[in-house]
Amino acid sequence: MRRLPRAARTRRCLTALALGTVVCCTDTAAAAPPVEGAPSAVVQLPSVRPESASPETVSPSVRPESAAPDTVSPTVVPSAAAPAAAPSGGANRRHWSGSWETAPSGTAPALPDASIRNVVHLSVGGRAVRVRVSNRLGSRPLLLDSVTVALRAPGASDNSPAAAPGSLRTATFDGNPAVTVPVGEDVVSDPVRLRVSGGADLLVSVHTPVADSGPATYHRTALRTNFLARHGDWTTQTDGTAYTSTLANWYYVTGVDVLGAPAAGSVVAFGDSITDGTGSTPDTDRRWPDRLADRLRALPPQRRLGVLNAGIAGNRLLRSGVGPGALARLDVDALSRAGVRALIVLEGINDIKGVPAATDPAAFAQAYRTIVDRAHARGIRVVGATLTPCGGYEACTPQGEAVRQAVNAVVRDDGIFDAVADFDAAVRDPDRPDRILPRYDPGDHLHFNDAGMRALADTVDLAALTGTGHSG
Repeated sequence: MRRLPRAARTRRCLTALALGTVVCCTDTAAAAPPVEGAPSAVVQLPSVRPESASPETVSPSVRPESAAPDTVSPTVVPSAAAPAAAPSGGANRRHWSGSWETAPSGTAPALPDASIRNVVHLSVGGRAVRVRVSNRLGSRPLLLDSVTVALRAPGASDNSPAAAPGSLRTATFDGNPAVTVPVGEDVVSDPVRLRVSGGADLLVSVHTPVADSGPATYHRTALRTNFLARHGDWTTQTDGTAYTSTLANWYYVTGVDVLGAPAAGSVVAFGDSITDGTGSTPDTDRRWPDRLADRLRALPPQRRLGVLNAGIAGNRLLRSGVGPGALARLDVDALSRAGVRALIVLEGINDIKGVPAATDPAAFAQAYRTIVDRAHARGIRVVGATLTPCGGYEACTPQGEAVRQAVNAVVRDDGIFDAVADFDAAVRDPDRPDRILPRYDPGDHLHFNDAGMRALADTVDLAALTGTGHSG
């Protein structure tokens, strides 16, 4: 990969990532015809403080029909001054849209000479994919000498790493199967010719070389069984029998975009553990952004959006907590993602119950205005979500409840956002409004079970995401 001087590389890469650059793609069996466009993008990211927690325990997905997908058309690249948002007025047939995301939350010890099969659930489909790999929180250059994508085998259980026969493809980076990701940066692959559907599970497998590349950038709370082969490159294995261990985290992979989605772009759910899905059933994709994706897939293509989950458990609005603070990660985790039309913001409860506790509603208002101003500069609509109750949770005090109520008044009444999703009103107990309704409470009085997640997602006015005037 040709390296530009750091400043020039940063400008080129942020622009390329935001605008949806297209290059070439290959198949594991034979090289596919190249797709016209620019090279894969390297994205320099702001400095952030990694999470210090160690990784969870470490158990075993797929390849579809062998028929060649439709020809991949080169993306239309607007001028560098254009926003990242997808063009309005119809489905995004010649552009890239975000289909899946996870935000880096910290680091875990490296796994040298290991193959990791990450399972990701796509919100919208397309006729080609590209993947984002990250060394954002690493301390040394990261070498991945093989990256593959495949569909999960039809009928495979959540505890199977088997790929659908015929679907496994090699992802390349500037035409090379190996990539070195610089410290503090992300790299987006070349397009990979593989037709995928919304709601499908995609397997993204990576192999790390024997040499230790330092701490691994990961997302701690996947709520998804991922798979590990501890020794050797098994990224091209279809049946997945080498993947004999499991992981509760996503390693290195932080995004999947699709080309030609039957959608008008994507929406980013930007938040903390509630958005990350804590409290929902693992391996079922019942976080509130997943339910939102289900609702959006039922709409006509011109009103449909992919859903990107940028939630990090423990994240904070006003300072760093787990992962970088909301303002520090806003561009790379939300605004620069492919085809973004809208942003839903649910951030602040960890500031109220954290140490030190934030007590000034004006500080929240200023942070929300900053987010909205930066999003509007890119043509992105912003929906503000009210903070949900947490009475009964140890760190939630009467003093904190007063701050939460004041912050929610800012969200509802100050006109900062383009629209408001009143999550608080949807899930609070009318008899004890500082608490979650018991039927939505998984037991910790802070997070939400599957029914509560559904209630949150059903609160979002779909028309507010695109400004179409159709509630859906």
